[in-house]
Amino acid sequence: MTESASTSAVRPFFVSDADGILVPQALAVSPWSNRQVGGYAVCGVLARAIEHAAESQDFVPVRLTVDLCAPFGLDGISTTATVVRRGPRIEVLEARIGTESDTTARASAVFAAAGTEPPGELWHDHEPLPTPPDCVDEPSPPLFSSTDGGWSGDFAAHQNAHRKTAWQNFPPLVAGEAMSPFVRAAVMAETTSLVCHWGSAGAGFINIDTTLALIRLPRGTGLGLRADNQRSHAGISVGTATMFDRDGYVGSCTVTAISNARRQVDLGALRP
Repeated sequence: MTESASTSAVRPFFVSDADGILVPQALAVSPWSNRQVGGYAVCGVLARAIEHAAESQDFVPVRLTVDLCAPFGLDGISTTATVVRRGPRIEVLEARIGTESDTTARASAVFAAAGTEPPGELWHDHEPLPTPPDCVDEPSPPLFSSTDGGWSGDFAAHQNAHRKTAWQNFPPLVAGEAMSPFVRAAVMAETTSLVCHWGSAGAGFINIDTTLALIRLPRGTGLGLRADNQRSHAGISVGTATMFDRDGYVGSCTVTAISNARRQVDLGALRP
């Protein structure tokens, strides 16, 4: 998705014009159509809008859900965001691209106040997380792991029916702005559809939503996503994945997807 370069020279997903409209750049273009903005970029834009609208710096984001209601063209993007409710422990926010009567994408988020852990022990999965790749944490092309062969950026080598893990160091979402940890997690969360729906014949499902649940914000610039499960029936799929960084577990992601077999993407034809 990105090309290797120094941080200062890396191309962003968007450039903001004089009116604050976000103009899509090449990295924001969907792999499904060269006339549409990719879902990962839309998730980042909505998370950015929500973060800007949040009223309390003491709360942290714990859940983001994005509904990808319709394809979005390459015209400039503007967003609106509002606080739905603010209480002593949670803040609920919404953002949208488009109008009330013609919404292209919308998001809802919950921010919460951190506290102390309650007493007692709980069950949790003890499966070890993947070991992140030994690479410099700066914007660069994505790396994948799908076999025992380790990490690589060779798409053709990972076009198989094995479990997939992705690692990404994103460029800026908007030129001249540092990408916040929350926005970085939102962009990565949409990659759940890729790691869960990339099979031996490419990607044939397109996700219509993304939900990210966080126990903490990611640290550093590198983020990983490991496919945990995928099941489909009659062209409807649900995929789940674990998000992690170099310090461990960050959160979990879920996508709902529908069959898009007529526009199957041959990811094996892509070049790193």
